[in-house]
Amino acid sequence: MNLLVTGASGFIGTNFIEYFSRLGCELLNLDIQPPLKPDHQKFWRKADIMNLAELEKAFAEFKPTHVVHMAARAECDESTTVAEGYAANTVGMQNVLNAIKSTPSIERVVIVSTQYVCGPGRQPENDEEYFPHTVYGQSKVITEQLTRKADLSCVWTLVRPTNVWGPWHLRYQREAWRVIQKGLYLHPAGKPVVRSYGYVGNIVWQMEQILNAPVGQVDRQTFYVGDRPIDIYEWVDAFSMALRNQHARKVPRFILRMIGLAGDALGWVGIKFPLTSSRVTSMTQDYLTSMDKTFEAFGEPPCSLQAGVSETVQWLRRRI
Repeated sequence: MNLLVTGASGFIGTNFIEYFSRLGCELLNLDIQPPLKPDHQKFWRKADIMNLAELEKAFAEFKPTHVVHMAARAECDESTTVAEGYAANTVGMQNVLNAIKSTPSIERVVIVSTQYVCGPGRQPENDEEYFPHTVYGQSKVITEQLTRKADLSCVWTLVRPTNVWGPWHLRYQREAWRVIQKGLYLHPAGKPVVRSYGYVGNIVWQMEQILNAPVGQVDRQTFYVGDRPIDIYEWVDAFSMALRNQHARKVPRFILRMIGLAGDALGWVGIKFPLTSSRVTSMTQDYLTSMDKTFEAFGEPPCSLQAGVSETVQWLRRRI
C-alpha cells in the first residue's frame, strides 16, 4: 500500500501516521505545516492543497494506491464565512479531487468530513440530508457535495469523525485537561448530557478497516467514526480521576448559566473567560450521531474509555 495522507501533521494525522507506520506502509504526508512529532519528519513533504500544480506533482511522483484526505481548516470560527474563512475545505477540496482524478494508480480514497454537517437535535434521514449549525459545518457540507459530484473512478468513502480526543490534541491539553487537572471544571447537574465522542486510536483503527474492507461494503458510503454515545460526565470524570484522583464536581445548571453570563460580560470588555453562555449551552445539549452502521460493519473498536484515558494521560505527563 502506497498511502498518501493530506494534512497529517496535526492531531488526528499524527496518530494516523504513527499507527500506519507500524504496518509497513509506504507513507507520504502532504501538509503545509511540519509534523507535531519530530519522528514523522521522514514522511512529510511540504505542500499546500490550495496549490493544484504542487499537489499534482506530489501525487504523480509518489504514485499512491490509497489516499486519505484530512487537510482542512477544522476550528469553528463564527466570525467569518465559508468563502472567506474556509476556502481550504472547498477550493482546496476541489484541488485534491482533481489531483486524485489525474493519478491512475489510486485504488481507494477516504475523505474526512465531520459530524458537524448535521447539527444537534435530530438525526439525518439519509447521508445527503444536511443541517449544519456552524460555518465550519457548512464548509464540510460542500466538501461532501464536491466528492459526490466528482465522478471518481476509484473506490471512495466519506467519514464523519465525532468529537475526537486523545494524545496530541493540543487545544484540549491547553483547555479541557488543564482545567480538569486544576479542579476548576464544573459539570452541569441533573439530566445526563449524552454525546458521541471518539478516542483517536479507535478512529484511526476504523479508517484502517475502511481502507481494507470489501469494496461493496465501503464504496460511495458514509460512516460516522468514533465511539458509542455516552454521558459526557463519564468522560470528564475518568480524566478527573486519572489526573487528580478526585471525581469531577457537579453544580446546578442555573449557577453555570450565571457564570456564563459573567463570562459574556468579561468578553465584551476584552477579557477572555473560559465559560460563556454559548459554552454553557454546548455543555448542556445532547449531540448524538448514529454509530450503528459503523459498528455493524466493522465491530467494536479496540480501545475502551479507560484505556484511551490512560494513554492520553501518559502522553500529557510526558508533555509536562
